[in-house]
Amino acid sequence: MRSVVATEPIPDIATVGGVVRGRHEDGLAVFRGIPFAEPPVGSLRFAAPRPVRRWEGTRESFVFGPPPPQEPLSPAVPAPTPGGEDWLTVNVWTPDPDPATKRPVMVWIYGGAYKFGSVDDPAYDAGRLARDGNLVVVTFNHRVGIEGFARIEGAPANRGLLDQVAALTWVRENITAFGGDPGQVTVFGESAGAGSVAALLAMPSARGLFRRAIAQSVPGTFFSDELATDIATALAGELGLRPTVSDLSAVDPHKLPGAGAALGARMSQYADRWGPIAHTSTAYSPAVDGEVLPTAPWQALADGAAREVELIIGHNRDEYRLFMALGGLLGQVGEELAAAALHTFGPGADPGHAYRTAFPDAPAERLFELVQSDWLFRMPSLHLAEAQVAGGGRAHLYELTWAAPANGGALGACHALDIPLVFGTFGGLGGELIGPAHLDEADALSSLVRAAWTSFATTGDPGWPAYDTEHRPTRILDTEPMTTTYPEEASRRLWQDHVFNALPLITS
Repeated sequence: MRSVVATEPIPDIATVGGVVRGRHEDGLAVFRGIPFAEPPVGSLRFAAPRPVRRWEGTRESFVFGPPPPQEPLSPAVPAPTPGGEDWLTVNVWTPDPDPATKRPVMVWIYGGAYKFGSVDDPAYDAGRLARDGNLVVVTFNHRVGIEGFARIEGAPANRGLLDQVAALTWVRENITAFGGDPGQVTVFGESAGAGSVAALLAMPSARGLFRRAIAQSVPGTFFSDELATDIATALAGELGLRPTVSDLSAVDPHKLPGAGAALGARMSQYADRWGPIAHTSTAYSPAVDGEVLPTAPWQALADGAAREVELIIGHNRDEYRLFMALGGLLGQVGEELAAAALHTFGPGADPGHAYRTAFPDAPAERLFELVQSDWLFRMPSLHLAEAQVAGGGRAHLYELTWAAPANGGALGACHALDIPLVFGTFGGLGGELIGPAHLDEADALSSLVRAAWTSFATTGDPGWPAYDTEHRPTRILDTEPMTTTYPEEASRRLWQDHVFNALPLITS
């Protein structure tokens, strides 16, 4: 949990939970660590979020709340240090906490494979976004991993999504006091955060809580209830337990992520039951349980579930190169690995032949990257835009093509590169992807991206035409942005007959 250096306090603000006090920071009023629900521990462990109990007096809201229990990003990057049980807290950046101002509101949902993430990450500092856009920005923590997404008997499914609904409900009930307009809320997120946005668009309990949405790199991994239950059995089995509230409640919340990490290291052993997801390193995704999430987002949007919500959706050109770098695979992929990836992740009866025909000059490593970029992020994002249009709604499509300058440009326009561009934060992840020599170029592009995002949050217009399936207008985010026909036509054709839906449990 990071403390924040700030100046004098600002006037106290009354919320439904009690009075809070923030601080002035660089022209903004900033509030951190405000509870939006009761800590989900003790008798509330694995339960749906409960409304926060009122506190007495004034609560100083100067520091972020503690991160939820989680797995590390990788063995080389440790998980955040536990700091308490108030995992469910919100943070607000506002130009002026005056109820009369009624500024647009943007609410961020972090990514992290549904197994890690915390808003005290410097990459998510919302100061620049709020200042430049003259709007209110909210971030919040929600449960991840086993606590948030494992399918546990005796507990509601998708508790992490229910936390998000609770945070958005807090925004609706409280944001006016911070100078925001509860009728002008845009929810935005990246990776698992974008998958969460897609789920919220399909969830009856989230309806009416936001007017607009931005989904950056939507993952196609939603689980059927049967698959989620089978994976939860394996997760609990790592501890010699059953996937029930009674068994798992006895385990320290900060020890549970170890079970996920252990299973993640040997997921491939379950390929005959879990299919392609077994060849990834995460055991979590939203479950299409029929209640919290009645149907997968693509079907829900095609049926018109979100036709009243204006949408930006898109992806990065070279999504999977980040994961190749993290796995030490850049420059190491030969024909055997490429053939296995094409067989596992590609669409149709003979995806290897189809990809090699569509990309005849692509070397093995490029095919390996392409099919996994397409399966995991690019085609799910495109198909979700098409589903929104089919359901009578409006979607604006983009592709980020600017290559991350660090490492000689080897990562290309990789996964997560959009985060520093949206927030204008160039330390941490942004610094690693961009490097010090190209900050001016990155900052100029970031200004363009932030302007598009905040214009959309304010007016519904990001500055380029809405998507349609005849002309396929797509905004190319680069140093010289332009609008053109969707550029990944070869991949689009390969996947045009594929139906993204909840991934099944293989029982034959």
